[in-house]
Amino acid sequence: MYLDTQEHVHRLWDEVSDFEASQSTQAAAHLMSSLADMVHAWNATWAGAIRVDAGIPNDLLQGWRVAAVQALRPVEPLPDEGHFKETLRLWDRREIDPSFLLPLRGVGTFRTYSLRRELPPEWFETPFFHRHYGSVGTQDAVFVAFPLTRDCESHFGFYSRRTFAEAEIARLAYALRGIKWFHRHLMLSSGLLMASSPLTPTEHKVLQFLLTKASEKEVAREMGMATSTAHQHVTNIFRKFGVRSRAELMSLWLKPAA
Repeated sequence: MYLDTQEHVHRLWDEVSDFEASQSTQAAAHLMSSLADMVHAWNATWAGAIRVDAGIPNDLLQGWRVAAVQALRPVEPLPDEGHFKETLRLWDRREIDPSFLLPLRGVGTFRTYSLRRELPPEWFETPFFHRHYGSVGTQDAVFVAFPLTRDCESHFGFYSRRTFAEAEIARLAYALRGIKWFHRHLMLSSGLLMASSPLTPTEHKVLQFLLTKASEKEVAREMGMATSTAHQHVTNIFRKFGVRSRAELMSLWLKPAA
């Protein structure tokens, strides 16, 4: 890898580390935008994957499901990341497409996988490809998976209007391999690493305020809700993370990645 690319990645790591704990969404967007520009991708996503005991016999997905997703750019005509969430609904219903099995190869290890590299040419003629990729101009997608525990992984995806070169995939792998702490922060902020269950969208927003100095009254005002409602959300967040105070909650972000 060229030294100028390494230097660019190292600067990017420094930039991401400058974001506050309450700004995980903005930090992820900055990271995705910078890496997408580096490999000429038109869009990028982050997804938090967890393994649950769904009780489904012969489950080809081995209990894995995507519990949180953030897109760099919404895809028209579905706002608010609806294009990606439609694909996730198929995943949750276990309507298995061959592309759904790619993340399971080497699960539990740091890895990359891509559509053009792993899937046969005939897959790119299927209705699934044309609906979920070709219809928005995506011709290839590459993903970088970072395992944090045996049941929890962080996945970044990048989408291109052409086939990714191996050198570009290597750059993405290098950039995302060296920031375990940030993968951990993203999973924590979504309630997917230490929480007893994933946070709801409202709880996720409240959490971002809890990681600042905002009082519950200020949280309520900013969220447009009653103070009692904000307090209930705070209580639920504490319960999910197994903490009794804001100080204990914030300390989770200060612990080194195990």
